[in-house]
Order: sequence, then C-alpha cells, then structure tokens
Amino acid sequence: MPTFITQGRYTPDAIRSMVSHPQDRSKEVEKLFKATGGKLLGYYMTFGEYDFLVISEGPDEGVAVSTIAAAAAGGVTDLKTVMAIPGPQMVDAFTRAAAVTSGFRGPVQAEHRPVQQAH
Repeated sequence: MPTFITQGRYTPDAIRSMVSHPQDRSKEVEKLFKATGGKLLGYYMTFGEYDFLVISEGPDEGVAVSTIAAAAAGGVTDLKTVMAIPGPQMVDAFTRAAAVTSGFRGPVQAEHRPVQQAH
C-alpha cells in the first residue's frame, strides 16, 4: 500500500482543549485510519510551520477519507498530504518514465522574440 505524509495545524480551540485536557491524539488518528482501511505508521507533534506530522499507509481513497473526516471534525486546519515513495521504487518509476518519455512530445515552445519598445 502507498505511504503518505500528512502535515497540519491545530486550531486555537483545539490547542486550548489539549492544554486543558492533555491527551495522546495518536490513538484517535489510529482509529480513523483503521476505519478507512489504512494504518497509522507514525504520529509526531512538530514545532515550526505545522503542529503535527502523520505517516500512514493505505489506499488513496482511504487516506483522502481520513483527511476529510479529520478536517470535518473541526480541530485541524491547513492539511497537506503527499505520497512518499521509497528510493528503490523510484528507480523503477524513473526507468518506466524513461520508456514512456522516449515517445512523448511536450508542448511546442514559441520562439523567443525580443520585445520591441515603442519610441
């Protein structure tokens, strides 16, 4: 199954709630992924641009459903999910891409003409 990395931020209300009632959010996140056919591989609180980082695996639609459900619950915002591909699998992807690209023609680029300025 594909691996995904999701980053996001907690809303100010969610942070206040976690300060008032500290809790391990990884248990709830794990339940969410299980319900959509996925698996939580890692859950980390982070400092900087994002508040948390989740590493999961599962079917594409399962990860999408989990992300939508988390956003709908109202405690998170600015979710960003990317697929993570291990190096050995990327070698295969690059090899397959080379075979496809040999017959692929990209968009025709317009000739570069200097812009004439009005005098």
